[in-house]
Amino acid sequence: MKQSYILLIAVGLVVIAAVAYMFTAAESPEAYVEKIEKERERQFKFIRFNIESPLTEEQKRTFTKLTFYEIDPAYKVKARIIPIENKKVREIPLTDGSTQRYIEHSFAEFELGGKTNKLLLLQAMDEADKRNFFLAFADATSAGETYGGGRYLNVRQDGKTSITLDFNLAYNPYCAYNPDYACPIPPKENLLEIAVEAGEKNYKE
Repeated sequence: MKQSYILLIAVGLVVIAAVAYMFTAAESPEAYVEKIEKERERQFKFIRFNIESPLTEEQKRTFTKLTFYEIDPAYKVKARIIPIENKKVREIPLTDGSTQRYIEHSFAEFELGGKTNKLLLLQAMDEADKRNFFLAFADATSAGETYGGGRYLNVRQDGKTSITLDFNLAYNPYCAYNPDYACPIPPKENLLEIAVEAGEKNYKE
């Protein structure tokens, strides 16, 4: 009886510790906003100063900021991964008329804008880490507040059957800044009917 009592106490302590860890380990709203702001600052510095920036030297001289929507945690969603059984190589059109090859890996299904949405996850042919995916999408803001050719997300599988899509991190392709670049066009599966009012807005010189 005494051993059972001790065991019960021990189990209870483990549960309490696990719950406490869950709450302390969870990201606070302030920490989340700070993380997104740091990423946006990193993005600005790359575009403004990096030698591999898509901006011309003339553009860099007058470039002062990138424009974003306000950070909204509601646009960070957990999606269900729906595998594609017979994975195929797909030729994705680029803005210059050429194509680039990707593997059609799976679909990410999620709730946003009052409806269920589904986006195709692509994987680069030479991707070494099979948990990493490329997501090109367009939505109801495209060609208005955001770039008409769509926006991108780099996403990583973080669960056995789930993946986090954080649209606050949506960014413009290089061709949004400089038409001399060739960029993947979002596949037809990734044309969302909803407005994704998160992430980077249109670049304006």
